[in-house]
Amino acid sequence: MKPNIATRVAEARKFLKRKSEAGFTIGLVPTMGFLHEGHLSLVRRARRENDTCVVSIFVNPLQFGPSEDFDAYPRDMDRDLDLLASEGVELVFSPGVKEVFSCDCSTIVSEKKLSGFLCGSARPGHFDGVCTIVLKLFNILRPDRAYFGEKDYQQLQVIRRMVRDLDMEVEVIGCPIVREEDGLALSSRNTYLSEAEREQALALSRALGEVRSVFADGERDCRSILAVVRKVVGSYPMVRLEYAEVCDAEDLSPVERVDRKVVVALAARVGRARLIDNTVLAP
Repeated sequence: MKPNIATRVAEARKFLKRKSEAGFTIGLVPTMGFLHEGHLSLVRRARRENDTCVVSIFVNPLQFGPSEDFDAYPRDMDRDLDLLASEGVELVFSPGVKEVFSCDCSTIVSEKKLSGFLCGSARPGHFDGVCTIVLKLFNILRPDRAYFGEKDYQQLQVIRRMVRDLDMEVEVIGCPIVREEDGLALSSRNTYLSEAEREQALALSRALGEVRSVFADGERDCRSILAVVRKVVGSYPMVRLEYAEVCDAEDLSPVERVDRKVVVALAARVGRARLIDNTVLAP
């Protein structure tokens, strides 16, 4: 049986208010649709840990720059609903842009410390768009817990900071990266890759594998770790490395030695796809 579908804010609130008043916990998985196994892993955890699971499907225009792929972003609502029905999702919130953002909407949520570098440098305004839509989803759906993939590591930390700073009553839960058998991190944008580009895209996961290997052998100097990344990625001619950084795992500040839990974060362009990946190291 397909889940209930709400396209209006009032419909979603009414459905979930009944659940909340009955004492049911609510788990939210925010998505932009075109679902893959990574999204479904979040849904399964939300189902395990809550009485009610709601998935939002909304391609948020605020987090796309003027030259980015908003219009071309892959969409397939019928397929998404079939997948969510098989996972036992009770509610899908899939509003139109005008339902979420009125024509004179003039309020933007902006996180100022964690969002200004890494993907924030390459995509100005991106995290303002992310914070604004996530805050709106939290206000509309009032989840007890919200689930995000750790592939978007900076996004996860920015949302956690927003929730902390604004005293929001929602638990933000990060879930492990889901990969193809050959190591490629799952992403809706992988559909942009040709067969040759997909093979080249393995540069990211293979570079991170080399990072884990030299770390296991005792390497702690971040310059040496990043040199490993650049060497591996540099052997893939179709991959244009956008950034490679080692950052504190919580506040994303740059570090020189791995003397605490860190994240090694990468972004690269392969054809028309912008891909990100990361690995966490803990001494």
